[in-house]
Amino acid sequence: MKPKVYLETTIPSLLTAWPQRDLVLAADQQVTREWWETRRKDFLLFVSQVVLDEAAEGDPAAAAARLELLRPLPVLEVTADVELVAKSVLRTKLIPLKAADDALHLAIAAVHRVHFLLTWNCRHLANAAIAGGLATACEAAGYRMPVICTPRELIM
Repeated sequence: MKPKVYLETTIPSLLTAWPQRDLVLAADQQVTREWWETRRKDFLLFVSQVVLDEAAEGDPAAAAARLELLRPLPVLEVTADVELVAKSVLRTKLIPLKAADDALHLAIAAVHRVHFLLTWNCRHLANAAIAGGLATACEAAGYRMPVICTPRELIM
């Protein structure tokens, strides 16, 4: 069976955005597109309503492009267990309350037993400095934390 990947909102955002002039963002876009074109078929991809809500924000044309890209993907539910895991994560204060949706992304992926949470959010999610604390919070709620990584880490 193929590994499961939860796509956090930064992935469709980079896939559909205009080419960036900033060299780091341009490189991230290129890696994301390369992963999408060459590796996504090796995984079962999932999103959540949280991703769809975030993708719908901003410029209407850009939002439409993001939502069209995500339309065929299965949507994982925000359940009572998801809410409990998100609260456990937020209690650590590793993810601030103003970024509560990031805790929800992690909780959704953990509760639905997704193998990888794919993101470019390196402040609150793909961050080695807080990964141990996030994993402990997931485990305290009875779930294993998925591997949180960028597309760069899933290209072979």
